[in-house]
Amino acid sequence: MKGAKKAFELTPEGDRYFDGMADKFARSLYDAPRGALRLALLDALLPEMLTFDQQPVLDVGGGLGQQAAWFARRGHAVTLAEPSGDMLACAQREIEGQEAIKARVRYVQAPLQRLSQVAPGPWALITCHAVLEWLGDPRAALYQLSQRLAPGGQLSLMVFNRDALRFSNVVKGNMHKALSDELEGLGKGQRLTPISPLTHAQIEQWSGEVGLTLAHVAGIRIFQDYLREPAATQAQRSTLFALEKAYARVDPHWRLGRYLLYTLIKTA
Repeated sequence: MKGAKKAFELTPEGDRYFDGMADKFARSLYDAPRGALRLALLDALLPEMLTFDQQPVLDVGGGLGQQAAWFARRGHAVTLAEPSGDMLACAQREIEGQEAIKARVRYVQAPLQRLSQVAPGPWALITCHAVLEWLGDPRAALYQLSQRLAPGGQLSLMVFNRDALRFSNVVKGNMHKALSDELEGLGKGQRLTPISPLTHAQIEQWSGEVGLTLAHVAGIRIFQDYLREPAATQAQRSTLFALEKAYARVDPHWRLGRYLLYTLIKTA
């Protein structure tokens, strides 16, 4: 965006923000096949993994607003919390252009650490997709999310899978990087490698520590990132989506999803 900063900002907490990178996110992720596939899989999986009752939704780190709009189209009132002013402005422009849903979404510019002040809840449904991997202390962040949930409330959590990142590096020939387990992003420039990729074992352990029960898990993009040649035709993309959907919740395949999608329930 014109006049905006062109690099990640490292906050005192060690987190990464994305001021000045809304256009890059749109091009590199959501306008690309991998982003389109991710959104399509969420569209298919969330109704299977969550219980909906048109309850209000807190969308944490809502980015460009795709997930907030998805819930608003289904009748939910959504609070979209996003620390980057650039990202939040893009999300608001997109959603304000949709007459049927614009009144259902409110916008809060705040990082996850300030949710207790700006959106304390308790919330029956929170979404936090592709956020924890950009934080310096994802374990503490999960605790903060658990504190915003009502008893019996649902947290839809999606994280960048460290095990898949290691596997992908081997497939690409970065064997020494994988062997040394140096998989984190460096915190500089415009590369979109997360600083805190997470494992399923970590999510299991941390969830138990903060009173969250794991109800469902799925892998997002379990095949697409390992293809020798990208799916080039609509028929190939349709077949790939069918494969992804069929095996997204099947062990062991889900464990190599580029992202891991969870439904976590707060113990009453």
